[in-house]
Amino acid sequence: MSATPSTQIISIDRGNEAPAVTSVQIDASCRAPVLLLFISAAAWLLIGSLLGIIASLKFHSPNILASCPLLTYGRVHPAAWNALIYGFAIQAGLGVGLWVLSHLGRAKLAMAPLIVIGAILWNLGMTIGTYGILYGDSTGFEWLEMPRYASGILFFAYLAIGLAAIVTLHLRRERELYISQWLLLAAIFWLPWIYSTAQLLLVFKPVRGVMQAIIDWWYINNLTTIWLGFTGLAATFYFIPKIINRPLYSHYIGIFIFWTLAIFGSWGGIPTGSPLPTWIPALSSVGAALTIVPVLAVAFNVHKTFVGNYSKLSSSMPLKFIAFGALAYVLSGLVGVLASIVQVSEVINFTWFTPAQTQFVVYGFFAMTMFGAIYYIVPRLLQADISSAGVRWHFWLALIGVLIYVVSLGVGGVEQGTVLNNPKATADFMGVTNSTLPFLRASTTGDLFIALGHLVFLLNLVGVLVRVSRASFSTAMVANRRAEVRA
Repeated sequence: MSATPSTQIISIDRGNEAPAVTSVQIDASCRAPVLLLFISAAAWLLIGSLLGIIASLKFHSPNILASCPLLTYGRVHPAAWNALIYGFAIQAGLGVGLWVLSHLGRAKLAMAPLIVIGAILWNLGMTIGTYGILYGDSTGFEWLEMPRYASGILFFAYLAIGLAAIVTLHLRRERELYISQWLLLAAIFWLPWIYSTAQLLLVFKPVRGVMQAIIDWWYINNLTTIWLGFTGLAATFYFIPKIINRPLYSHYIGIFIFWTLAIFGSWGGIPTGSPLPTWIPALSSVGAALTIVPVLAVAFNVHKTFVGNYSKLSSSMPLKFIAFGALAYVLSGLVGVLASIVQVSEVINFTWFTPAQTQFVVYGFFAMTMFGAIYYIVPRLLQADISSAGVRWHFWLALIGVLIYVVSLGVGGVEQGTVLNNPKATADFMGVTNSTLPFLRASTTGDLFIALGHLVFLLNLVGVLVRVSRASFSTAMVANRRAEVRA
């Protein structure tokens, strides 16, 4: 099957227009804003990990840091997730997306100063919002806990960065749109829509009753399935062909994935058995079940692209991260479809299986894909290699950590749900809860591995940046001395 590959470059005759922009010039235009987004994302990722470990430890020893109101479970847990989603995921996704849009369009990154201002405002909003959650000023809505004075800063910061991305796409020299550009463009518009809608209906002009839960579920599902999904898939469809030096198997399958996810992916998220009119969770389950089609299409497209090139996994660390992310996307998608079945949902609802599934999507798929993309992009921005040993350490720590976390809580959640659905066992609810402690201890071990990986990730980025800065400073000093001698 032949199709237009996502990494193919089409030459266009533009007469007397300016000469084509080189990759080096594109990287130079991306350097400051993209590196700022990456370093900020890595810092928030480590902060979120530390808060997450504190939250996890409280299940084993509730008295840990109990005297500090800022670090109670009800505050550190949402702060940790907000740091992961908004501090890391959004910034890393924007940084990767800006770089990909520039290179696919063969155009310099537009409005770089505006992106820098937007990134600074985003991190300011993150700082204010995280402290607001820890201080006790949370909204109480999952994944929207930041107080309104912080959410406003985040919204306008995102608009600034998103505007630059749209202008960059508009100024592209390669007029044909590839599937990665489709996905990124949709993601850029999707987030401000769902975020502003959720904020308006839950925080600024709150609706009443169970409608609040419906909107919160809708927002979380759209943020996960559409924004994180589209951005992660855009990176997958760009970097895998780029690294193995082979076109994406089918651009048209990619378009099919785009439309099916956009149409059906936004329906899901409402658990079966919710206290709602029956048709609402039923419709949500149908939408979730239909996502099996694009999930399998992703698996097919990636596999056919890889055929005959799997050996390259051993020689490219960025490719290992991205390939694992693609595998996690397919597996988590299939699990999500399975969880939409009523008989399965009755067992795993309100158990540890749900956070395991969420972690597999957010971290196993999206974060691992972003790690691989960042390790591919940063050496090209700085014209310097990142320590291969450091990247290797990060990969294995992240891989082991996420597998321990997901498997332990997944198995624990199934066992927990099975026991809770036994009428004889529900009378001893505390006994059922205590039986999950071994799985929680294992998940905390996974959290520790993940946090160590995040520390290595930040050190890898800071290390190469410091090394390049020192080399540039030394070169400048030598040039200055030679100028003085000549004078």
